Amino acid sequence: MSRPRIVVTRRLPEAVEARLAETFDAALNPTDDPMSAESLAEAMRSADGLLPAVSDRIDAALIATPGRRVQIVANFAVGVNNIDLDAARAAGLVVTNTPGVLTDATADLAIALTLAATRRMTETEAVLRRGAWDGFRPTGYLGMGLQGRTLGIVGMGRIGQATARRAALGFGMKIAYFNRSPVGPFDFPAEALPSVEAVMAAADVVSLHIPGGEGNRGLISAAMIAAMKPTAYLVNTARGDVLDEIALAEALAAGRIAGAGLDVYAEEPAVPAALLAAPNLTLLPHIGSATLETRTAMGMLATDNLVAHFAGRPLPARVV
Repeated sequence: MSRPRIVVTRRLPEAVEARLAETFDAALNPTDDPMSAESLAEAMRSADGLLPAVSDRIDAALIATPGRRVQIVANFAVGVNNIDLDAARAAGLVVTNTPGVLTDATADLAIALTLAATRRMTETEAVLRRGAWDGFRPTGYLGMGLQGRTLGIVGMGRIGQATARRAALGFGMKIAYFNRSPVGPFDFPAEALPSVEAVMAAADVVSLHIPGGEGNRGLISAAMIAAMKPTAYLVNTARGDVLDEIALAEALAAGRIAGAGLDVYAEEPAVPAALLAAPNLTLLPHIGSATLETRTAMGMLATDNLVAHFAGRPLPARVV
């Protein structure tokens, strides 16, 4: 009996690729170059399953590829805003994701960005690297301590809770949050606020942990940023499209907020020039889950979804 054919769009950790090759007729990507729209369409016609990265656009047109053979899209990500879920549902296409396994790594990075922003690490490193540091000054490069400050969490899911726990128990921060549905209780003190805007206004640091896509696109708008304290900081490790990037750049340039840290962008890998020019902004290239342990676990969960589908068993992480 022939094995299901799986097209993997990007290079994955070695252990994941070995398992895929042992289990399926796996077409791997040794060059790690992004697949073109034409190559993705060919994969939809020639494979039984597709294992894409979050950077691969699985839109309605691709799902409607004539002669589509693919039964399942096992997304290598928690977020699925790269996939047209309505089109997948209408076409009977199964979609899965990889929740849970990247919670700690992403929460760690949210804290790292918080520290980088509030202690002005990117700005001051740039001064040192260009040879402009003239020595220690008692009032030089003053940032903001975290102890007793308020961390505002927008989206209190797994990663939001993990970030809040680190901030509360590790740094003595107060936690205020907004979540669309009731959550808790937690093993740390946290206050639910009635709206996103209330969190933006109350927090010394705002950390975003909401999914991207139509429901949240542009949610953190110019008006939301304007609600923040001028001494506050914004951190985004969620999805780039939830944030009005130009409004953020303008607020940073005008000193309407103190600083920010971003790991995700609306049109990756493109980053607006206005963000690149902001000295009080730490920019990272979407590395929230970038540990070997986490990326391996994500690949194994994506593979588990594929194995379960072709065995006719319940899927560990089904979205559609």
